[in-house]
Amino acid sequence: MNVTIIGTGNMARGIGKRLVAGGHSVTVLGKDVDAAEAVVGDLGDGSTQAGRSGEAIADDVVVLAVYFPDAQAAVEQYGEGLSGKVVVDITNPVNESVDGLVTPPDGSAAQELAARAPGARVVKAFNTTFAGTLSEGQVAGQPLDVLIAGDDEEAKATVAQLVEDGGLRPIDAGPLKRARELEAAGLLHMTLQAPLGTGFGSALKLLA
Repeated sequence: MNVTIIGTGNMARGIGKRLVAGGHSVTVLGKDVDAAEAVVGDLGDGSTQAGRSGEAIADDVVVLAVYFPDAQAAVEQYGEGLSGKVVVDITNPVNESVDGLVTPPDGSAAQELAARAPGARVVKAFNTTFAGTLSEGQVAGQPLDVLIAGDDEEAKATVAQLVEDGGLRPIDAGPLKRARELEAAGLLHMTLQAPLGTGFGSALKLLA
C-alpha cells in the first residue's frame, strides 16, 4: 500500500519504520520539508519520499502522526481532500500537565476528528505504543499489540493489515467510541513511565 504520514516527529519515524518493514511505500509530509526529508533519510528506504503539509494527498491511507491540536489543524486544512481515505488517528489528547484528557468525558480525539472530516474513514490506532518500541517492533521479545477502533470495518481491516505486515499484532477494540478508553489507556501508559523507570520503552500487552 501507499501511505502518507503527516508529521516529522518520533512517532512518524516509528510508524514509518513498521510500514517500510512491511513493504509499503511511504510519503512523509511536514511543515518543514527539510524535517520531512530527515525522516525519509532515517527510514532508509528508496520508496519513501518527502513533501510539505498541505500538498495534495494521493494515497488512500493517511496517518496523523502529530499532537492532537495539529491533527485538528490538518483535518481542517485538507477538508474534503480526506473524503474516502482511511485516516489513522494516533493522538492522545492530554492536557499540559499530562494528567488528564482535554476531550469531554463522553468523547475522544478520534471522534472529534471524525466529526470535522465526515467523509474520512477515521480509525484509532498506535496511541498506546511508544515511538522507540515501534522502531524496534517488539519489547522483551514480544511483538507490540496495536489496539484499533473504528466504525468502518474495511478501514479497520486495512489498518490491521498494515500493522500485521510490520510484524505487530493488531487487536480490534471495537467501534470508534472505544477510542475514549484507548486514549485513557494511552494516558495511563504515559504516566506510568516515571514511577516504573521504563523510559518509554514499555508496552501494553494482552496475554491469554
